[in-house]
Amino acid sequence: MAKSKFEYVRLYETEDKCLPNTWIIVRVDGKGFHRFSQDHSYEKPNDLRALALMSKAATTVMEEFKDICLAYGQSDEYSFVFKKECQVYSRRGSKLATYVSSLFASSFVFYWPDYFPSARSQYPPAFDGRVVLYPSDQNLRDYLSWRQADCHINNLYNTCFWALVQKEGLTPSQSEEKLRGTFSGEKNELLFSKFGINYNNESDLVKKGTVLIRKKVPVLLENGETRAKSQIVQQNIDLIGDEFWKENEHLLKS
Repeated sequence: MAKSKFEYVRLYETEDKCLPNTWIIVRVDGKGFHRFSQDHSYEKPNDLRALALMSKAATTVMEEFKDICLAYGQSDEYSFVFKKECQVYSRRGSKLATYVSSLFASSFVFYWPDYFPSARSQYPPAFDGRVVLYPSDQNLRDYLSWRQADCHINNLYNTCFWALVQKEGLTPSQSEEKLRGTFSGEKNELLFSKFGINYNNESDLVKKGTVLIRKKVPVLLENGETRAKSQIVQQNIDLIGDEFWKENEHLLKS
């Protein structure tokens, strides 16, 4: 095909290939979701419909990208782990970030009516995507531990905050002031002594977030036989300890 005289502008494009033999994390975050959750009347402290919708959008991304071996989500974010040997889009970071975030956002909008059937979306949600590389398996585990620890810290705070607002009648400003400088033990004590809430009994979905991995599960065939088939499985389990990684040793193997 003949080239035009304008094609020289392609020289201004920069290469942004991710380093080889590194874990690629694409993290998708909701933009302005504090306001979005208010405008769409999310239940507080946690809207289970919204969390389920986030996981549905994340599952759609994993179905598209077979090189994603694990995804972890909490609140308005999801992290997607691409295998070290992944060659999708020649490991171009910008392509990976934009494709994952755009597919996630469009899936969120597409499946919205399934999870919020009586609430029409008032305006399009926005998600940003970033790429971070981790060279070692321990780096990867520490990253996921960081996000899960963040989930616990934020959820404990929000549980206290909204209990003070909804049950004690405090204003958001008063609740924020009351919780300022408190430690985890004090928040747990506040929940139990004032509201009879044992935080340990709260759902693992909100305390630990959601892990999506591929696992072989038995599937019943038409002839009555069963066959192992790879499916994306949702779990709400601890990622910080060793148990998950011992049960899923294949995740860290090339």
